[in-house]
Amino acid sequence: MTAHAGIVTVLVVDDEEPIRNALRKYLKQQQFEVFAASSADEALEQLRLHKVALMLSDIRMPGTSGVDLVPQALEIEPDLAILMLTAVNDATSAALCMQRGAMDYLTKPIELADLGRAVQRALKRREMQLESRHLNQWLKEEVTTRTAELQRQQHRMERISTATLEALVNALEAKDPYLRGHSARVADLSANIATELALGEEVVDRVRVAGRLHDLGKIGTRDAVVNKEGPLTAEEFEHVKQHVIIGAQILAPLVHLGDIVAMVKSHHERYDGTGYPDGLRGEEVPLGGRIIAAAEVYDALTTARPYQEKMTPE
Repeated sequence: MTAHAGIVTVLVVDDEEPIRNALRKYLKQQQFEVFAASSADEALEQLRLHKVALMLSDIRMPGTSGVDLVPQALEIEPDLAILMLTAVNDATSAALCMQRGAMDYLTKPIELADLGRAVQRALKRREMQLESRHLNQWLKEEVTTRTAELQRQQHRMERISTATLEALVNALEAKDPYLRGHSARVADLSANIATELALGEEVVDRVRVAGRLHDLGKIGTRDAVVNKEGPLTAEEFEHVKQHVIIGAQILAPLVHLGDIVAMVKSHHERYDGTGYPDGLRGEEVPLGGRIIAAAEVYDALTTARPYQEKMTPE
């Protein structure tokens, strides 16, 4: 059976019975629960049977030595405090034991007072290691929890910022009955195209957001130009073309949008290089920008405008 709660269990390992019995007697007097083993193999069996806090082991024993016992004991009980007993001329083996995980060693013949102090030091060191491990585990869990909370807050703020921009787009379009709902339709069409292209759920979502925000820059376009029913002058057209740059500038500080900014900026580029603002050609145009461009043309053709009758989807 294992030790009762609050009682520290010690394992004495020595092939010499008189020494083993003397150590066990002294440690029991110090209110420890003591188990004894005459060999390394017996000690390992005791460690499997009992929850041992400290092992006091001789180095020179028949069969498996104390040097080899140390790592095997720690494999069974990683929190085990280990004190080694060594002869005067065997300091090298004692040092090797400490390299393998022993905490300290005592030289024979052993003064009981020295043994008592060494045992208390080893147990104190073990306690500090356990506390440090528990503290590190708590800190790790706390950091994980706090990080998750911060990520949730960040995602919430990102959603709020995007929703705010979408609301602004809705407000802009609400002033023009012909444009009302345009960005929402383009967003849905773009997402459908992206889905047909098998771009993946995350990419589809980003294309959808870009579609919702693609005309955000029209906040900088003069109402007189936006509402003009006749053809635009060259100056007015140049003014309108600025909306993709303005939109990208508004979105750029929102780093979580990433490639959405490039989609918004490039949705008036053309595959043949005749688009704006940068005259990108072919594959230089981001795929999201190409998708939104196609969706916007479709929506423009199938929606009534002051200057044209709407076309049927067919």
